[in-house]
Amino acid sequence: MNVLEAGLLLAASPGVFLEGFRFPLFVAAVAALVSWGLTPLVRRLAIAKGAVDDPKQDDRRVHTEPTPRWGGMAIYGGILVSLLVVLPFANPNRPFPNYLIAVLACGLLLVLIGAYDDVRPMKARWQFLYLLVIGVAVQYFYDSFGDSVWRVQVTGMDYPPFDSDLTWIDFGWLAVPITAIYIFVVTKTMDTIDGIDGLAAGVASIAGVTLSIIATYEGQPRVALVAAAIAGACVGFLRHNYNPAKIFMGTGGAQLLGFFLAALSVVGAFKTAAALALFIPILVFGVPIFDAIFVVVRRLVSRQPVTQADKRHLHHTLLKKGYSQRQTVWILYTIAAALSLVLLVLVRAYG
Repeated sequence: MNVLEAGLLLAASPGVFLEGFRFPLFVAAVAALVSWGLTPLVRRLAIAKGAVDDPKQDDRRVHTEPTPRWGGMAIYGGILVSLLVVLPFANPNRPFPNYLIAVLACGLLLVLIGAYDDVRPMKARWQFLYLLVIGVAVQYFYDSFGDSVWRVQVTGMDYPPFDSDLTWIDFGWLAVPITAIYIFVVTKTMDTIDGIDGLAAGVASIAGVTLSIIATYEGQPRVALVAAAIAGACVGFLRHNYNPAKIFMGTGGAQLLGFFLAALSVVGAFKTAAALALFIPILVFGVPIFDAIFVVVRRLVSRQPVTQADKRHLHHTLLKKGYSQRQTVWILYTIAAALSLVLLVLVRAYG
C-alpha cells in the first residue's frame, strides 16, 4: 500500500475524524503539501521571467527587498491536484460536474491573465472588463440533478428574512448581472487586501474553512471539498508568504482566491436558510469588503479617483499606528475568524 492509498483509506475510515469532515481534511492536507512544494519552483520561474515586485516602484509598497510574484500558480496547482486526487474517491459519480469544470477553467484564466499583469500592469478598466466577463461566462455552465440545479448564479432569494411566511423573489434575467457584480466585488476586494505579507492568503484560508464547514453541515460534500482545498492551498503557500515573504501571490493569485470563494459561496452557502443568505458575504468576506468600503469612502472624501491606488487600506492604517506586519495580519486574521465564527453559530441555529 502506497502513501496515497493509505491516506485515502484513513480519510474514508469511520471514526478517524469528525463525521463528515474526513475528506475535506484530507483534501486540505494534499493541497497544502502540493502548494508548499510548488512554491519554490514557481519562485524560481518568476525570478527568471522578471516577475518581481520592486519596492521602489511606488510608495505604497511596505516590503524593502525585490520579491518575486506568481505565487498564485502554486496555489492553483495545490487546489487542482488535490481535487484530481480526492474527488474521484469522495464523489465517484461524476466528480467534476460542469459548473466545477467552468470554475476551474475560469480560475486558470485568471491566473494566466494575472501573471501577465504582474509583468506588464493592465489599466483598471481592463481588469474590470475581464472580471465581469468571467463572472458572466461561468454562469452558463451548470448541472441538473433531479429537481436541483447546481450553478454559479444567485437566481433569487426568500423574503423577508427571519420570517416563517417567506416569498420567493425570482431575479429572472437580473440574476446574470447581479451574480457577475457580486463575483467582481469579492474578487476585487480580495485583490486589494493583498498588500502585506500573508494577509490575503490567511483571510482566504479562514473563508475557505468557513465555507467548507457550512457546506458540510448543509449536505454539500463537493462544495465542502473544494473550499477545503482552497484553505489548504493557502496554508501551504503561507509557509513561503508569511512575513518576511519570499514570494507574493500576485494579481492572479489574489483574484483566483476571490473568484473561487465567491463562486463557492453562490453554489453552496447561499443555499442555506433565507435568514442567513444576506449575512454570508458580509461575514465570510467581512474584512476585504469593509476594507474596500473604508478605502472608497476615504478617497471620495478626499476627492480622489476611486481607482487610484494609495495607502488608505486597513493594513496601512494599522501599520501607521505602529503595529508590525505580523501584528497587523494577526489583528485582521482575528477579525476574520470572529466574523466567521458568528456565521457558523448562526448556521447551526437557523440553517
